[in-house]
Amino acid sequence: MTETRVLVTGFEPFDGDAVNPALEAAKQLHGRRLQVGPRTVSIQSEPIPTVFHKSIQVLRQAIVRHRPDVVVAVGQAGGRYAITPERVAINVDDARIPDNEGQQPVDEPIVPDGPAAYFSRLPIKRIVQTLREAGIPAAVSNTAGTYVCNHLFYGLMHLLATEFPGVRGGFIHIPFLPEQTVQREAPSMSLSDIVRGLEFAVQVSAEYATDVPLTAGREC
Repeated sequence: MTETRVLVTGFEPFDGDAVNPALEAAKQLHGRRLQVGPRTVSIQSEPIPTVFHKSIQVLRQAIVRHRPDVVVAVGQAGGRYAITPERVAINVDDARIPDNEGQQPVDEPIVPDGPAAYFSRLPIKRIVQTLREAGIPAAVSNTAGTYVCNHLFYGLMHLLATEFPGVRGGFIHIPFLPEQTVQREAPSMSLSDIVRGLEFAVQVSAEYATDVPLTAGREC
């Protein structure tokens, strides 16, 4: 029987919110073991600080500790109505608000002399199709922004390109939770639907990681 190890990360709350749905979903997924045909998918999760640079350091430590086959980083995208796998990470920090340690970089590269961008190594269109078939709103996103989410996404892909070439990974944005929209007009999604959607995303990503060699062209 084959086991695929998946690391799911979720950001800590930021910008005055008491909760971050990414972290809450990651907590619920921690320790789950999914049976997908002959394959067992084991999930471990880790919290990530909403802090430039420290977030990448914590992620790297988690990859070393858990030795995953797949990394699915998750972040909150307030205002979105759907679960949105990200297509591309760009090499720039341009923060509208400070991070949780007061840093607010403007037009700064994440990795000096690094590539302008990295594409996700997750099967983002298969994930979207699977979620929609399950009745969960989903869409491919072509921008992860320029805040800590994109920062971590780019940092993850740079780590996979330079230190962990046998690992696949990418980033998924999720909407607000309903309780976060009481004082703001914005769409939301229940935590149970977010967790269910991410579980589907993990299953599809685990299948793809096992079935497609890293030398093959990746799906966009």
